[in-house]
Amino acid sequence: MTGVPGAGKTLVGLDVATKHMDAKSDLHSVYLSGNGPLVSILREALTRDEVARKKAAGQKLRKGEARKAVDAFIQNVHHFRDAYLLDDQPPVDHVVIFDEAQRAWTVEQTTQFMARKKGRPNFNRSEPDYLISCLDRHPDWSVIICLVGGGQEINTGEAGIGEWLRAINENYPDWEVHISPHLHESEYGAGEALAIFQNKQNVHFNEDLHLAVSMRSFRAEHVSTFVKELLDRQHESARNVLQLVSSKYPIALTRNLEQAKRWLRDKARGSERYGMVVSSQALRLKPHAIDIRSPIDPIHWFLDGKDDVRSSFYLEDVATEFHVQGLELDWACVVWDADLRYGAEDWEYRSFVGAKWQKIHLAHRQMYLKNAYRVLLTRARQGMVIVVPMGDPNDPTRDATFYDPVYAYLASLGIHEI
Repeated sequence: MTGVPGAGKTLVGLDVATKHMDAKSDLHSVYLSGNGPLVSILREALTRDEVARKKAAGQKLRKGEARKAVDAFIQNVHHFRDAYLLDDQPPVDHVVIFDEAQRAWTVEQTTQFMARKKGRPNFNRSEPDYLISCLDRHPDWSVIICLVGGGQEINTGEAGIGEWLRAINENYPDWEVHISPHLHESEYGAGEALAIFQNKQNVHFNEDLHLAVSMRSFRAEHVSTFVKELLDRQHESARNVLQLVSSKYPIALTRNLEQAKRWLRDKARGSERYGMVVSSQALRLKPHAIDIRSPIDPIHWFLDGKDDVRSSFYLEDVATEFHVQGLELDWACVVWDADLRYGAEDWEYRSFVGAKWQKIHLAHRQMYLKNAYRVLLTRARQGMVIVVPMGDPNDPTRDATFYDPVYAYLASLGIHEI
């Protein structure tokens, strides 16, 4: 049996996926994600595509029929987990592809959920541990492929890739493990867990398991590096990387939201998708007609056309890091609120509670907020515009000192001001 923590992401067409959905085939597999919007959008996109292709071929296929096959292949990890709670039978699948595996739950999060929602007060396992145990039921072989991204944990209870490694080390010593050596890097947070695996015979480090070139930003492979340096406040490094990026991947900076919207519309060609994204903590953008508490439907936002007011094209509804993680736009407008501020020594982290901003003291919550901006700043394939609003002297929750230092910092990196 083999566990493969690696990196990468592929969207397959339904015809290609069909052979993986035959229960009698050794290739029978399932694609899992804990990202609800991602699962919904992938299912809908593949279903629409299959219906359209059949129609083009002169065949009639009901959407519901196409949807059944897609739903079996692409599943929410929590539904997959719950399906195997009732007995000790192995899954139908021999191969499980776990997208965004760093988002699997910790022991504490899983235990609380099981006690509260499933009536299992004695459940004391992390989600990675339990999911591995399900595949471990196979008497012959099974494979888990973990697709992970660095610095992507944005929600309470997300364990990171280190929990997968700890679970294997403690409970599944017979599994063969193949790991990217780049998991040692700080943004993956797996250094401590990897140290346990040094010099073990069943652990293999393979450079090929690291996706070195971003598939999201096909115009510029250095965009993710630039964002990392920006958020790490490595000023000179960020400036240098931006010079490598800007000729192929335009990044603009402004304080005027309407100007940013015009920039997006001017840049996008044909069916290229654009949209506005903000932090889930950005509660003081309401004066700019941005209300994160107004829910969006990710399917309409990501898949519908320019004639639908619910789509991203209208630049009315905004998506947060929870809606866009694991997904992409061609062009993005990132609106920066006062939740993440540029302080003298480090970032200052805030959440808006009641009628005022409050400091975020817990280290893991600070990490989630910083990672939220990492997600937002890496959503665009072709370019983005960053908006840092002007403060309002009549509104103490939008004081200019909350915004001006951020704008000055971004401008000092050489981002083009419009």
